[in-house]
Amino acid sequence: MDVLRYVAFATDASGGNPAGVVLDASGADEAAMLAVAAEVGYSETAFAVPRPDGGLDVRYFSPLAEVSFCGHATIATAVAHAREHGPGARDFHTRAGLVRVGTSVGADGVITAELVSVPPRSVPPAPDDLPELLAALRWSADELDPALPPRIAYAGAWHPVIAASTRQRLAALDYDMAALGDLMRRRDWTTVDLVWRESETVFHARNPFPPGGVVEDPATGAAAGAFGGYLRELGLVALPAELTIHQGDDMGRPSVLTVGIPADPAEGISVRGAAVPIPD
Repeated sequence: MDVLRYVAFATDASGGNPAGVVLDASGADEAAMLAVAAEVGYSETAFAVPRPDGGLDVRYFSPLAEVSFCGHATIATAVAHAREHGPGARDFHTRAGLVRVGTSVGADGVITAELVSVPPRSVPPAPDDLPELLAALRWSADELDPALPPRIAYAGAWHPVIAASTRQRLAALDYDMAALGDLMRRRDWTTVDLVWRESETVFHARNPFPPGGVVEDPATGAAAGAFGGYLRELGLVALPAELTIHQGDDMGRPSVLTVGIPADPAEGISVRGAAVPIPD
């Protein structure tokens, strides 16, 4: 398989979240895809198979396991595909469902992709899960933002949303990787979406990903989509809304994700960002 390497949600390869991209994985089985993802070593590698209708069947693998959906690898795959076949709209058929993706080229030549998630939803955490989650994060309940209640949110994959009351709490991330990974595997959570609200529509985020063998994601499109659905469902933002999410700053890999939240609760959440190849 020909593996391309991109960063998503950045216009410079020194930022963003790296992803592996295989534009034609025809004939590859799960074992082969997992082995390639482990060798690439990024938080996810996307494996696409062209469909007769012009869409793509896409599967996503971390170095340790398959995940149902990955936003940054979707953005990277869409941009890589546009570089080879031209920009435009395309349907991605994923384990989570149909994800519509469009690409466009800016005046500077940078290609931007926008995905529209499957319908989002969220549920309250189970009574015992929140104390266990906070203990693994080494956070206390009084460090949370009461205006953004804990919730388990979905837009293709499940992510607990935990809001810090200060930027300093978000910056000081030092969690128990084994304990958090065990809880997340038991609950089928992909990443934990740790957020801090700077203003009505500007947020900062960090996303631990221990089930994938990754300490932290520098940009997490699936979590951004789930977070947009969470805000809409709980009435925490004026609709329609466009959010800016800054992620990766505390890792030295700055990323910017733009999230569109339509007023219609039946519509998916859009997540937009640029992607560029990683130089050899």
